[in-house]
Amino acid sequence: MNKTLRDTLLEEAYQLFITQGISALSVEQITTSLDISPSTFREMFRDKADLVLQTVEHDIERQRQEHTELYAQVQNPIHRLLSLLEIGIRDLRKVSPQYIIDMQQFPEAWNRGLQHMNDYSYPQLHNLLNEGVLHKMIRADINIGLVTKIIMEMFNLMINENIFPPSRYSLAEVYRSIYLYYIRGLCTDEGMQAAAAHFARM
Repeated sequence: MNKTLRDTLLEEAYQLFITQGISALSVEQITTSLDISPSTFREMFRDKADLVLQTVEHDIERQRQEHTELYAQVQNPIHRLLSLLEIGIRDLRKVSPQYIIDMQQFPEAWNRGLQHMNDYSYPQLHNLLNEGVLHKMIRADINIGLVTKIIMEMFNLMINENIFPPSRYSLAEVYRSIYLYYIRGLCTDEGMQAAAAHFARM
């Protein structure tokens, strides 16, 4: 697929935001960093909030594409689940805590991210847990709907700066600690054996 100018700008803007935050950057600073004129910016984006929304939507599409490629390569549901966890840790290690804080000041973009979690991440996780049970890699006595809900709500816990202040905790390490050990507890002996290589390197 050929990359358009918009794709390039959205990728560059996203990298700018996750490293420097959003709120402190003026439109002038953004256009300078992206090396575009104010008129080009206005042609492509209504305003800064629209740029933020478009970067979120573009990154959601990137995630979906990456997951599609992963699923084509990995068949085992436990390996898929843990590979998704690794991708999440990798992505969060690139994100400044300020980005998460600032994103909540842009309701349309923030809500788009939440919608993605509800419409995409929740069913994806629910299906993987169900497949894991069917393959006897995840305990059959779990309530899949409840466990899916708990894992999703852990995200809200993780990004709550009052509970895990960024000055004291690495977001990626919190993510790893919350999810990795919880998922380990869901595995059967067979699941643990299948996941051993993943656990060893995470």
